[in-house]
Amino acid sequence: MATTRLMPLHTGKGRNASTAIATVIDYVENPQKTDYGRLISGYGCDTRTADAEFLLSKRQYQQLTGRQRGTDDVIAYHLRQAFLPGEVSPEEANQIGQELAMSLTKGKNAFVVCTHIDRHHVHNHIIINSTSLDCSRKFRNFWGSTWAIRRLNDKLCLEHGLSIVEKPKPSRSHYGTWLGDDQRLSQQERLRRIIDEVLVEKPQDFPDFLKKLEAAGVEVNQEQKNLRLRLSPQNRFTRCNTLKGDYTELAIRERIAGQRTVQPQRVPKKAPPKVGLLVDIEAVMRNGKGSGYVRWAKVFNLKQLSQAVIYLKEHGDMDYAELREKSDAATTRFNDLSTQLKTLERQMTANAELQKQIVNYAKTRAVYVEYRKAGYSPKFRSEHEADILIHQAAKKHFDDIGIEKLPSMKTLRENYTELLAEKRRVYADYKQARSDMRELYNIRANVESLLDLSPQQEAEKETQKSRS
Repeated sequence: MATTRLMPLHTGKGRNASTAIATVIDYVENPQKTDYGRLISGYGCDTRTADAEFLLSKRQYQQLTGRQRGTDDVIAYHLRQAFLPGEVSPEEANQIGQELAMSLTKGKNAFVVCTHIDRHHVHNHIIINSTSLDCSRKFRNFWGSTWAIRRLNDKLCLEHGLSIVEKPKPSRSHYGTWLGDDQRLSQQERLRRIIDEVLVEKPQDFPDFLKKLEAAGVEVNQEQKNLRLRLSPQNRFTRCNTLKGDYTELAIRERIAGQRTVQPQRVPKKAPPKVGLLVDIEAVMRNGKGSGYVRWAKVFNLKQLSQAVIYLKEHGDMDYAELREKSDAATTRFNDLSTQLKTLERQMTANAELQKQIVNYAKTRAVYVEYRKAGYSPKFRSEHEADILIHQAAKKHFDDIGIEKLPSMKTLRENYTELLAEKRRVYADYKQARSDMRELYNIRANVESLLDLSPQQEAEKETQKSRS
């Protein structure tokens, strides 16, 4: 699932077009966010000098058209595209961003696509030059562009096997609101909620509060001037004072002393969590993680084991053999649907390529007929080389796939529509199968850990049974 938002870029108070373009491009091309520039791609410009090229095109536009830029003139468009956490790789996200920008501009405007990986969700920042490549016109935002971009984005997501927002509602909010209760909270928001939960326990003083905070799985660092917190070693430390409001160090001390009263934030009710894999506590201790993290891991493991037992009870007191059989069946079904999806995608790609080649063949046929009538004249070929090469490439494509009679474009479009509908249906089953497989795998792994079973031990048991 990917969500989009298109934002026009204007000059503002105290900044001209040059400054505005340079600022936004410097931000989106941040090396720390784009894997040191690896996840930056461009079209119609050099990504290293995109700001200068964008500005030059605007000067050429003024010279060609004689039009002067107004104060409310749009100098570029900033298109943000955010993906569901864990659903897409950074490389694929960048490719989808390029395809979206190309579909929107039809290749008439230069753009830069930067994929950011500094957050829990992969997201693209696409900067589109409002001035066309030939400097003769401008890309204009239009009424209903939000929905048009969303439709283009949904089409690309389906083609890449990604989920889409099923029933989006008109909103000016950012992409996070579309995720609703399923969105992953930021570290700051999670810290605020944990602080509220700890303060409900009424700690005696601030040191007692910090102990309870560690017991809740928060790593506390007091080595520097400011109190710093984080939820896991994968996260950066967050200064407590950056939480602002009722969550600064001073505010927390006042809340403990009863000098400040705060209504705790309501935590929305969520569905029971899926069963996760158990944490290797011995490995945690070897890695030197804090005692608070170890305590959290123990509590987490108990919860996961109880979830696994509940699952087995809900499914008729399933024994281990039945669990293993069901887990293997879920894996097989997932693999079958995955193969089916890939087959449909190959068919759709072949269909689209054939449509493209048929169009190219029809457009260049008249030129090739004249070329043949001219006795394959080298002079004629040099004058119309591009069209001739396109025509020959189309004919070669037909020969390669063994087509003697070309199908109609109507038939191909209908076939593509059918394939797309089938892919959507299969993908819905694929998502459910993937979820079932992951859940059963985790339950099985946790049960094996609880019963001290390993794949090797199981193989030995099966061998003994066959011998007896």
